[in-house]
Amino acid sequence: MHTELALFGVTGIGDDELPAIAGSLPEGATIVPDFVSSIQERALIRVLDDPSTASWRSDLKRRVQHYGYRYDYRAKGVSDAARLGPLPDWAMPLCQQMVEEEYFRELPDQVIVNEYLPGQGIAPHVDQPNCFGPVVASLSLGSDTVMRFSRDDDIQGEVLLPNRSLIILQRAARYDFKHSIPQRRKDSINGQTSTRHRRISLTFRTVLSRHRP
Repeated sequence: MHTELALFGVTGIGDDELPAIAGSLPEGATIVPDFVSSIQERALIRVLDDPSTASWRSDLKRRVQHYGYRYDYRAKGVSDAARLGPLPDWAMPLCQQMVEEEYFRELPDQVIVNEYLPGQGIAPHVDQPNCFGPVVASLSLGSDTVMRFSRDDDIQGEVLLPNRSLIILQRAARYDFKHSIPQRRKDSINGQTSTRHRRISLTFRTVLSRHRP
């Protein structure tokens, strides 16, 4: 079920502050609470941390894993030679569920796994429109966090991403707003301070056809 959470519209936020969260999401953004169960969450984390089935890379300040296609952070793109192979078995039920629930029209074929320790984040960005399709979805595992949206006209705000929730970005939320994870150890949510813990995000995308073999 699509759930639109009214949590956008905060302005004047500083990275050293703990802002309240209020307002409504940007157009095209949808949050699906409890997209996976706690049992599924634990199983996914075990697989991602198992050196026999996965390998963390330390190319960035945070650790990452790439599946389907490798993303080139320096070139900010996906080359024709970046194909890694089909997505792993653990990812396919999630992809199929997203198609069945009509978040994607076709199965995602690229997944980036990011690990965020308390205090780590990601800079404001738009997932490259010349590489990836019109839908970007990110699953949060292990901890709640806050995502910030910003636009060139200085409209900005923050939204809570609950643990085990899926956020889907389309239309304006996908193309007109940058999104980021502020580098904080704590967040203020509805007047209460929440301490961050280790979070793993799984971002699902479709690579545009010209990059496919």
